[in-house]
Amino acid sequence: MKLQPDRSDAPTLTAHGPGWVAINNEKVDSSVVVGSRGERFPWDCTEFESLGPEHFARLAELGAELIIFGSGSRIRFPKAAWLQPLMRQRTGVETMDTAAACRTYNILASEGRHVVAALLVEPSEDGQ
Repeated sequence: MKLQPDRSDAPTLTAHGPGWVAINNEKVDSSVVVGSRGERFPWDCTEFESLGPEHFARLAELGAELIIFGSGSRIRFPKAAWLQPLMRQRTGVETMDTAAACRTYNILASEGRHVVAALLVEPSEDGQ
């Protein structure tokens, strides 16, 4: 049996650290949405407390099979009411810290799945 590595043209989350993530080696220091079909746009939130239903409604417009919500440096769950647009269309939502969300997105994107990572990138403790 011949095995071939998965090939994907999906954007890759190549690194992360306090206050930033890297998409295809480009450092991004603000919250961002990135998808396996090339979706990418700033996510207008700097902290978990600034999230609201409008943030998740925009994700529902993408038609992904799964949304991976990276909630920052620790796991925090969005309010169920915020997820209603996603639940109505049966889009899965997984919540994890942003570092785990980066790793999970890469695995699923490399499998050819239509996955979107909504990553909360909080300013680092030293403000950088």
